[in-house]
Amino acid sequence: MAKKAKRFNVLSPDGFAIEFDKDYGSTQEAETAFAIWKKRYEKQGYYSSNRGRISLDVLADYCELVEV
Repeated sequence: MAKKAKRFNVLSPDGFAIEFDKDYGSTQEAETAFAIWKKRYEKQGYYSSNRGRISLDVLADYCELVEV
C-alpha cells in the first residue's frame, strides 16, 4: 500500500482552519498561506479573537500548525 503524503493546516487562535476548504502539502506552503491570511488584518492592526485582540507581531504564537 502506498504511503499517503503528509498534509498540513494552520489553525487560528480560535481553533479554526485559516482556509476552510484547503490544506497544504508542506509546512512551507502552510507558512506562506499564514502570511497571506495575516495580511488581511494589517489595516486594523490586530486579530480579533475570542481571547481578545492579538497583536500581529505575536499572532503566529497563537496559531497552530497541524498535520491533517
